[in-house]
Amino acid sequence: MPPASLPSRREEFRELWKLALPVAIAQAGQAMMSLVDTAVVSRAGTESLAAIGVATSVFFAVSSLAVGLMMGVDPLMSQAFGARNATRARALLWQGSYLALLAGSVLAVPMVVVVPWLLPLFGVGAGELPLVQDYLAWRAPSLPLVLLFINTRSYLQAAALTRPLVVATVVANIFNLGADILFVFGGEVLPAWCGPLRLIPAMGVKGSAIATLLCCVLQWAIVAWSVRQIPVSGGLPSVRPVRADILQALRVGVPIGLHITAEVGVFSLAGLLARKLGPESMSAHQIAISYASLSFTVAMGIGNAGSVRVGWAVGARDTPRARMSGLMAFVSGAGFMSLCALVFALFPEPLARLMGTPSEVIPLLVPLLMVGAVFQISDGIQGVGAGVLRGAGETRFTFLANLVGHYGVGLPVALLLGFGLKLGVVGIWWGLCLGLTTVALALFWRFERQSAGTLRPLEA
Repeated sequence: MPPASLPSRREEFRELWKLALPVAIAQAGQAMMSLVDTAVVSRAGTESLAAIGVATSVFFAVSSLAVGLMMGVDPLMSQAFGARNATRARALLWQGSYLALLAGSVLAVPMVVVVPWLLPLFGVGAGELPLVQDYLAWRAPSLPLVLLFINTRSYLQAAALTRPLVVATVVANIFNLGADILFVFGGEVLPAWCGPLRLIPAMGVKGSAIATLLCCVLQWAIVAWSVRQIPVSGGLPSVRPVRADILQALRVGVPIGLHITAEVGVFSLAGLLARKLGPESMSAHQIAISYASLSFTVAMGIGNAGSVRVGWAVGARDTPRARMSGLMAFVSGAGFMSLCALVFALFPEPLARLMGTPSEVIPLLVPLLMVGAVFQISDGIQGVGAGVLRGAGETRFTFLANLVGHYGVGLPVALLLGFGLKLGVVGIWWGLCLGLTTVALALFWRFERQSAGTLRPLEA
């Protein structure tokens, strides 16, 4: 728990990164699995790569609302630990688990039943559609598991027990690489001692989804087992569903879900717009967004750590500490993303070839990585901003900022540049860049203004 006196900037920086680094590794691990999926499937051909790009966009667009709902439990948990109420935090873990199962099961259905009927409207061809349907049919059951993992991750990071997150991430990524190769290309090339594994057929895009589903089971099992390490000095709470707690989590989480839906939705829409320009544009978008997502997850990790530390301080009714924690998180996020911007700008072609990119896609991918370099800092600031405002219990403004920034500013510019001025997928990305910058400025302004006053706990 945070000490009573206000720390120096150096101490705050050290404590922030002590929490942020393992959380960032866990966040990056999620994106790394998607990156590996893309890298493996890209070797199966441009059509398969375009199909997994569409399917992944759909999955994250549909699941984003549910992910946001689960993050509504996040500030409640961190503020409970900040108030030194471990029993209340454990009770919230149980209520969040019930919410995860409910939301995940409900949203998995339209992903399989409804979405595939809409894809031809966005230019998904008859050749790609069966591949997208196969992927979604096998990926949808992983949604409740993803939400259970997010809920348990929030509890562990609020308790400052982050090592299990790193262990789960490393184990799942090692498993995912082997499972991806095995299920996508089949086991017939394996040596004889592998036994029944040699009988697994090549399943292409569907195999990638199966590998991800198994990884989700493994990840959640590891973090769930680790919860036992956290003592509950006030006694264990009831494990029965509590309607009032679930409704409170929803009140905090619905704006977060809408904000994530708005953000993920605009990038998913950008992917579908890129698909209208051809499979090469879609493939370039998918690889570039995989790299951008990888760097962004570290910024998200910093934002989550900032959310926890701000939540601790708010729970302890220490607004000056909350302000320092939030501002230090902004500085850290902007600094890290500046380094990522340099990597994108200096090494676009090596990054393209690292992914096994088809030769016809590279001329489109390289300029996208250059645009990605430009918006790295804005992406980092808005990711951190959402986190620290969440820790303070402010979630509605984040949704409004994303709605205006992405759909009022970014998307119109993307359409104008991409289709009106014929700049193609590069023009679409410049529009995304402007939207991210607008959101980043709005969130920083909001936290600076809110933390200048008095921040109160959500359960006060």
